[in-house]
Amino acid sequence: MLQQMRSSAKWIWLFIVITFVGVFLFAETSGLLGVGPSQITTSTAVAEVNGVDVPYLTWANLSNTLAQQEERQLGRGLTLDERRRVEDQAFEQLVSNILLEQEYKRRGIRVSDQEVIEAAQQSPPPELMQNPELQTEGRFDIEKYRRLLRSPAARQQGLLLQLESFYRTEIPKAKLFDQLSGDIYVSDAKLWSVYRDLNDSAQVSFVRFDAASVPDSAVTIPESELRAFYDKNRTNLERPGRAVVTVVSIPRRITAADSQATRQRALALREEIVKGASFEDVARRESADTISGRDGGSLGTGGRGRFVKPFEDAAYALKVGEVSQPVLTDYGYHLIKVDSARRDTLSLRHILLRFQQSDSSAVATDRRADSLSRIAAEQEDGSRLDSAVKVLGLTAERMTAIEGEPLMSQSGRPVPSVSAWAFGAVNVGETSDLFDSEDGYVLARLDSIVPGGIPTFDQVKEEIRAQLIGRKKAETLVPAARELATAAAASTLEQAAAAKSLTVTKSEMFTRPQFVAGLGRFNAAIGAAFALPEGVVSQPVVTDEGTFVLRVDRRVKADSTVWAAQKDQQRQEAISSLRQLRVRTFLNELRKGAEVEDNRKEINEATRLQTS
Repeated sequence: MLQQMRSSAKWIWLFIVITFVGVFLFAETSGLLGVGPSQITTSTAVAEVNGVDVPYLTWANLSNTLAQQEERQLGRGLTLDERRRVEDQAFEQLVSNILLEQEYKRRGIRVSDQEVIEAAQQSPPPELMQNPELQTEGRFDIEKYRRLLRSPAARQQGLLLQLESFYRTEIPKAKLFDQLSGDIYVSDAKLWSVYRDLNDSAQVSFVRFDAASVPDSAVTIPESELRAFYDKNRTNLERPGRAVVTVVSIPRRITAADSQATRQRALALREEIVKGASFEDVARRESADTISGRDGGSLGTGGRGRFVKPFEDAAYALKVGEVSQPVLTDYGYHLIKVDSARRDTLSLRHILLRFQQSDSSAVATDRRADSLSRIAAEQEDGSRLDSAVKVLGLTAERMTAIEGEPLMSQSGRPVPSVSAWAFGAVNVGETSDLFDSEDGYVLARLDSIVPGGIPTFDQVKEEIRAQLIGRKKAETLVPAARELATAAAASTLEQAAAAKSLTVTKSEMFTRPQFVAGLGRFNAAIGAAFALPEGVVSQPVVTDEGTFVLRVDRRVKADSTVWAAQKDQQRQEAISSLRQLRVRTFLNELRKGAEVEDNRKEINEATRLQTS
């Protein structure tokens, strides 16, 4: 079988090599790479990982592959933000692959031909198991899969070669992960402790001395304490770069006629379905929601609260199998079908038609956007952007972009591509190209930029002060809380609180992980609720939000019989979680300890200089 896997390899790799060389030569001569052949070549390293180069073109090809996969899923091109995220994903994947290969070599992990063959026959990749052609009555059929492996098509179409590549990557990874986590075991005592943490419950009465009632001026935090916090948490204070940009948008305005045309299109599709067309087929063909559209418009099964109100109201008014009239939401017009219903739980499908401009409106928007771009480009320093805004009667908005995150407008809507552009080796004062999206056009100017990294102490001193001041203020309330606790010990919490005009709050029953109104979550007050004996009034308990005096009114212990009945399943889940945690921790430490020289910024800068 392994010979079959490899028999077609030379032809497949010959095709790949020919295609790669052709694309590379075309890219160099046409300028698609953005720089001349003297700057980026087949040997240019986008990174060096523990002395091993990551070729630029390997990274570019993987980035393109991942981008194409995402574009097929989304049914549209990627924004610059999305493209940058995909490039980062490809970069980290290549770095990780090198680190894993080095770890396999260090540990002596190898893969034999026989292991590859057995894995191919016994453990199909998830993608193949989900293939409808390899299923019988909705379940994966291992015999169909094995017949496929023996078929000429598997060899001719390169499936066997792909499988060998897959298993030679996955088998050593599985061996490594087994070495890392094979000794994990969770005792009954630990399981019972975890179960109790989740299922013990308590009810308390408490008096809260609120830190917010103390003015900031009443406390002082010495600079030495601020400095000590900074030194201890310095690496945790690292932050991404920030850029201030001026953004001008030209939206694709939808007229009443455009909206009506979309509604008429929805009505026509509904009539097609009512006359016998498959809702699922129409959804795959027409729905603008490409994610659900690939699955015949399926939105899964669930209760209320999943969707916006107009959509949900229409869905719950339908009978099973009925197709709705067009339903208007902010996203466009929907056709909804209920596959099944059980009380408030519905299984739904929908077809989404987004609003689209008429041809005449779209042409007018395009011309306006072209005018904006042309006027703004007349001066290299970006000063003409302000003039273009005035001439065209537009509005400019200053926004702050965070490196690695899409830019968000003040209204909370994403502004595509601008953030990735701003951090792509752009000079202050430079104006972007015109970015096109479904909602309209955007043009931006970079006004200022602050690189990311660990800030200086002076830059974050006030931020640290704000973080520490809550507990400092709570600590000033300890004497008053101690007086109350002493008085309550001689009478009751209610009597002592009444004498000081304080309010006693009684909680609902709660478990350790829950947020409790007035008490908070995962703090010392919650811990005291499960440590104090019932009926005993506590000494002052200090948290970041305030100081508390509390009494446990009732506590219910977890049922050990119920725990014993589910213990085995709990153990399996715990072991699985601990294995995943250990592997993630190992991989994070492996990445953290690696010497990685990232050349992407230098390459982007070279690209910018070459094209400017």
